[in-house]
Amino acid sequence: MVRNKAPQGPLFEKETRSAMDAISQAQFIAFAPYVFHASVLLRDKGILGVVEAARAEGLSIEEVTEKVDLPHYGVRILLEAGLGIGLVLRKDNKYTLSKTGHFFLNDNMTRVNTDFMLDVCYEGSKELESSIKDSKPNGLKYLGDWPTIYQGLSLLPEPAKTSWFNFDHYYSDHTFPEAMPMIFKHQPKKVMDIGANTGKFSLAALNYNNDVELGLVDLGIQLNVAKGNIEEAGLASRATYHERNVLDKDSELPEGYDTIWMSQFLDCFADDEVVFILEKCHRALNDDGRVFINELFWDRQKFEASAFSLQMTSLYFTTMANGNSQMYDSKVFLQFIDKAGFEIVSSKDNIGQVHTILELKKK
Repeated sequence: MVRNKAPQGPLFEKETRSAMDAISQAQFIAFAPYVFHASVLLRDKGILGVVEAARAEGLSIEEVTEKVDLPHYGVRILLEAGLGIGLVLRKDNKYTLSKTGHFFLNDNMTRVNTDFMLDVCYEGSKELESSIKDSKPNGLKYLGDWPTIYQGLSLLPEPAKTSWFNFDHYYSDHTFPEAMPMIFKHQPKKVMDIGANTGKFSLAALNYNNDVELGLVDLGIQLNVAKGNIEEAGLASRATYHERNVLDKDSELPEGYDTIWMSQFLDCFADDEVVFILEKCHRALNDDGRVFINELFWDRQKFEASAFSLQMTSLYFTTMANGNSQMYDSKVFLQFIDKAGFEIVSSKDNIGQVHTILELKKK
């Protein structure tokens, strides 16, 4: 099982498990599909909840069965599976919640990740090999008929739509309070939000500074959502919308902006595409302007569990999103910045716990 503590040195350089721990981890991997589904059922059918409510006294299988809508047999096999998974403990035939069970049930990040995997990724995950071979998101067909998931975000079936946006916003939103002072220390007049999505960053910036103007760049189907949110907030007078496919070779980004912001955006593209987009930013940006990139790099995480989550999220990009992008190793990503003609002015890790914000200027 993944450790969730700060390593003594760089991540993944040394063996950290004993032989017995390693074989246990191997079995956990072998039975992973059932581990996942049993854990979700223990959560969603209320079993973990009623066990938690009993506190240290615990509950027998019979007592749990009286409180949930499942037969005795189902409760028994799920609780016994929960023992091996590590969600519950048993003493004198009474089940109590473990520390892992507590966090699986109550931790918001864990719930967001679990729902994302269940509702967005699980069915399509079987297409991992074909997606790698074809460089296409072959698992996306389980949600809809689009070239990439980005054309269909506002059209995703429920509960996939809610789970996708909860996943995306949970991580990015936590960075905004720390990002605003970094961005506005340069007193920008016009900020371009590339990959504006539902407009959450643009709204935060418009509320943070009463004079700044925001230019939102995204696909039309996403801009319509962002526009509605900004109009509802009464901030439409300082927002402009630029419908763009950033990979279109025949279109450029709007000019005249002194700051460009991209949050969890460039990880949605392949290596050469990241360089292509950054080169467009270079051409569009004022000569003394700044680019701020808000990203999650798995090699810059404090905890192994955080790095693991990002490495697994790369497989979502492969099977469900676009077939060719990932959560990057920063050593790989920084090469793209250099190739595009930018240099790094500042770099700050652990923003919102897991993000890095890079500040760039033209060479």
